[in-house]
Amino acid sequence: MPSAQQARAQASAITAGEPVPEVEAAPGTRLRTLFDGPGLSPAQRRIAQYLIEHLKEAAFLSITDLAERVGVSQPSVTRFAAAVGFSGYPALREKLQAIALSTLPGAADTPEELRRNELQAAVDAEIENLENLRRDFADPGRVIEVGRELSQSVPLTILGLRISVSLAEYFAYAARRIHPDVRLVTRGGTVAYDALLQSREAGGTWVLAFAMPRHAHETLTALQVARRAGLRVALVTDMTLGPFVEEADVAFATGTGSRLVFDSYAAPVLMSSALLQAMADADPERTQARLEDYERIAEQHQFFLKD
Repeated sequence: MPSAQQARAQASAITAGEPVPEVEAAPGTRLRTLFDGPGLSPAQRRIAQYLIEHLKEAAFLSITDLAERVGVSQPSVTRFAAAVGFSGYPALREKLQAIALSTLPGAADTPEELRRNELQAAVDAEIENLENLRRDFADPGRVIEVGRELSQSVPLTILGLRISVSLAEYFAYAARRIHPDVRLVTRGGTVAYDALLQSREAGGTWVLAFAMPRHAHETLTALQVARRAGLRVALVTDMTLGPFVEEADVAFATGTGSRLVFDSYAAPVLMSSALLQAMADADPERTQARLEDYERIAEQHQFFLKD
């Protein structure tokens, strides 16, 4: 946002018929742009967050002092500098100093303002992810088809490891209300392999997997085991290409919010809800019967508070 001085300069130029002077973005905005491109780890995002919130001071710190302030190791700072496109910390610090020295009066540079802007930027990024998903849903055929296939797979296996556990648990919890046999796999290694093999032996045909950043080797191996066992794989992930997508029969690419230290999952959750809806619509009689049975049980055992 331009400062009052910049706004007056623009207005004066417009009145005089002169070219409007270009307004340089606020330092916080420039830093967010600098750090927004690469996929940073949570530890690296903490470094980025500290630099954004304490630019004027942090830009002149040694690598030792910066690491101590953030609470990370010096190699972590070096890796962060490389991750955002610099040859090392000295090159990054030079860039930070240039941005800090260009700070104009009236720019939004207090910690409170920067935190507020960062949270707003996180919401904006999620809105963009949802807008992309909305465009994908303009042709819902693939979602409907996969929902039908998942509905017909008995048992149906839901796989989510590490950070993806929460998405898998959400889907499995809801799917059990409309599907007779849902098996949730949230532990990797041989435990996951055993569960996948048992699901196939029991007659299952599909596994729905969630693979969110940071992408785990054990998730990839589990997908490979599922394919070798004869299970088809539907994948919800943030990637459009790569080894995870190559192991899937069908992949739904949904953006994750990466503005904060830990990712947010508005679009993947909505994608999950869309697949659940497609499963419910694929067998409406079974869906209705199971939902009514569940409501009777919930009422009998008083699962929920009365409205």
